[in-house]
Amino acid sequence: MWQSEALQHAIESKPKESCGLLIIKKGKEVYFPCQNLATNPDNQFILSPEDWIEAEDQGEITAVVHSHPLTSARPSEADRVACEKSNLKWWIVQPDSNDWQYCEPCGYKAPLIGRKWVWGVNDCWSLCRDWYAEEFGIELKDWVRPNDPDEFVKNPMFNDCFEETGFRELLPTEDLRYGDLLLMSISSSGLNHIGVYLGQQTVLHHLQNRLSSRDLLDEWLLKCTGKRIRYAKKN
Repeated sequence: MWQSEALQHAIESKPKESCGLLIIKKGKEVYFPCQNLATNPDNQFILSPEDWIEAEDQGEITAVVHSHPLTSARPSEADRVACEKSNLKWWIVQPDSNDWQYCEPCGYKAPLIGRKWVWGVNDCWSLCRDWYAEEFGIELKDWVRPNDPDEFVKNPMFNDCFEETGFRELLPTEDLRYGDLLLMSISSSGLNHIGVYLGQQTVLHHLQNRLSSRDLLDEWLLKCTGKRIRYAKKN
């Protein structure tokens, strides 16, 4: 059974999260172990793209499998968000108890306020994308992040990518409107953070390792703001 192989992989990977794929190979379900490329593998996994391609070459991918070595097997908020994005069933194992749980795409969306920060899944750009989809029905382009968020701090993408996503920079004479985005520099020489202006001097954003929040656009955040942008297709 593939579960025994996945469990053994999870045990051998402790205290790091193991990850792999379930594929159909010659009519049978087979576990395909993958590398975890996350920089904090005790609490997150980033599946190797090369392993994904190799698994696809061997059979049809039907599920994502990973472990929760430090917590229960219950799907986390980030698991459910990533499950929706993958459009695959997710199996989760707790290696010490051999408890298995799973989740599958069902339309789940993380709350805009109070979501836990997980790089590449629930981060500042994910929050902006989700807000635009919910508020305006606009699907903004997602960007592939580097595996290490520190690399993003060194080489942030926002300054180069906002135009191709449909935004234009505001002129100095233009006032902020509801839904404008603020590009900020947080402990970085480049623009590495982004938030949504909600009017009345408030901003919705998601700082690293904090819960997403609606905050006052105070003096500190204004000082951090390097560009103000507006979706070009909106009036």
